[in-house]
Amino acid sequence: MIKIIQITSGRGPAECNFVVTNVFKRFTEACEINNIEYAVIEREIDKDFNLVCSVTLELKGKQLDVFIKEWLGTILWIGKSPFRKFHQRKNWFIGCFELELPKENKINSKEIVYQTMRSSGNGGQNVNKVNSAVRATHLPSGISVVSMDSRSQHQNKKIATTRLLLKLQDDNDQKLKDSVQQKWMNQTSVERGNPIKTYRGEKFL
Repeated sequence: MIKIIQITSGRGPAECNFVVTNVFKRFTEACEINNIEYAVIEREIDKDFNLVCSVTLELKGKQLDVFIKEWLGTILWIGKSPFRKFHQRKNWFIGCFELELPKENKINSKEIVYQTMRSSGNGGQNVNKVNSAVRATHLPSGISVVSMDSRSQHQNKKIATTRLLLKLQDDNDQKLKDSVQQKWMNQTSVERGNPIKTYRGEKFL
């Protein structure tokens, strides 16, 4: 079973991005405990504070429906703002949503070519020594994406394929964005007082 999950601050302030960053850590820890494989498909970073605004993950494992049921919805963090010392607000909300899985069968796999390359940037001694990064190109459109998220070439190929499929489905992507925005608005306006999870304090307990 495969699922695509997005954890997002919506249009929240920096404090909400702080919550997304920490909830993302808790989420991946929970995945590891429950033997759920995960791969980051997209990640949006707040440049001002280097925090995660939104992260989209592909999950794979058994009983995913049971696992994600405990995460989907509004997530509340109760704590003082780490950025505004005298700010009175203590309740910060983010959203966790399931996105539609891209339909790979609509695209001929023979139209996608893969090229391996060396990873770049900081990454330790293995960087630039192993051709682990993968570029996936859709020949008819010329659209190309790169994945160097993992040290595994096989894993990077999977990530690049999913990333390419998401990029190719422009119309569907827009619908997904609209859907995420609408879900976020619904969550914050209707279920803000009924979070699926609540964390407290700097340690997110």
